[in-house]
Amino acid sequence: MKDKIQIKKTEGKLGVMIPGLGAVATTFIAGVLLARKGLGRPYGSLTQMGTIRLGKRTEKRVPKIKDFVELAELEDLVFTGWDIFPDNAYEAAVKAGVLRKEHLEPVKEEMEKIKPLPAVFDRNYVKKLDGPNKKTGATKYDLALQLMDDIKKFKEENGLNRLVMIWCASTEVFMKPDPVHATVESLEKAMKENHPAIAPSMIYAYAAIKSGVPFINGAPNLTVDIPAMMELAKQNNVPIAGKDFKTGQTLMKTIIAPGLKARLLGLHGWFSTNILGNRDGEVLDDPDSFKTKEESKLGSLEYILQPDVYPELYGKFYHKVRINYYPPRGDNKEGWDNIDIFGWLGYPMQIKIDFLCRDSILAAPIVLDLVLFMDLAQRAGFRGIQEWLSFYFKTPMCAPELYPEHDLFIQLMKLKNTLRYMKGEELITHLGLEYYD
Repeated sequence: MKDKIQIKKTEGKLGVMIPGLGAVATTFIAGVLLARKGLGRPYGSLTQMGTIRLGKRTEKRVPKIKDFVELAELEDLVFTGWDIFPDNAYEAAVKAGVLRKEHLEPVKEEMEKIKPLPAVFDRNYVKKLDGPNKKTGATKYDLALQLMDDIKKFKEENGLNRLVMIWCASTEVFMKPDPVHATVESLEKAMKENHPAIAPSMIYAYAAIKSGVPFINGAPNLTVDIPAMMELAKQNNVPIAGKDFKTGQTLMKTIIAPGLKARLLGLHGWFSTNILGNRDGEVLDDPDSFKTKEESKLGSLEYILQPDVYPELYGKFYHKVRINYYPPRGDNKEGWDNIDIFGWLGYPMQIKIDFLCRDSILAAPIVLDLVLFMDLAQRAGFRGIQEWLSFYFKTPMCAPELYPEHDLFIQLMKLKNTLRYMKGEELITHLGLEYYD
């Protein structure tokens, strides 16, 4: 065994601060509250149900991850959030229509106490929504100070030991990095000048990081994926992660595409379309917000299939992604994929996928895992980009000189090896030659 990393203990309560108390956030909160009462199981959560192999296969050491690393207990989580709509978490969950009455009623009283703080919001960045519960301030920097005050009060009033912030709000319009994103100084100056390159999500991220709070970006927004935020995170010893929760169709792509590449089956084209009727679908009905999501969803195949390395197989494939807002479907998203592949001697074949998924049901365990792992990362002294959490994102952040890893199975190996590294266990390579010497 190697030296362990010194990980601070999980003393006290962990505050979870959520911009966007909509379908994803309320499904996550209700699920945690139900699991605490023994009225629901946290299926889909690696931190609650996953195991990790330690040492050789013959040792048969396979503890649960939550028994291997020091994670906060579900009982220690305390919730708050911001939203442009004044509905409490129970009312928001009822309107979202994800969970049935029998799941919401047992936790109604606790969820009604979670009332959204006024949000930082600007319709220039999310054109399809508007609501009355908003902060006002002369500048974007003033709004950041108000958020920092919210963070401070939440921690003090609830006697919290630690905090994590996770963005569960809407997809903002597509933005490219701007010169004002280059340094912390230029970012702060731009906030004070109300520069259009500073989106609301960046104001939340800035407030969190300046307050020493880990920030997780669950949308495809630019947010912390800029040099200034990376610099700020290092200055304040804060871990950051993102971006865009990997839930439905892209999850399927990161499962199927590595299999095609492993068997050296070629790809002519991959056509993906979705129907979605929740608030996310409504926001993505705006072309500028869809552009942000499209960029996020298109990237995975290029990186997994490596057309520059395998030009004969993947050099000319056509990839198209569509999202259609269809209100009757609500949160029950349906994703269709038509995949045109070819094999031996170039003979064509097809794969068809019809994934009738539930967007927030797939996202809720991701939110839980990220909250617990980011708290662990901070207690372990990690700061800046947490690439080991790429497993959970459509567009994983990584160091500027690297390309992101999209293969789901490599991502999971990286995550588990990081946990082994933290605890001084040998990293697993799956070589296994010692069994046959």
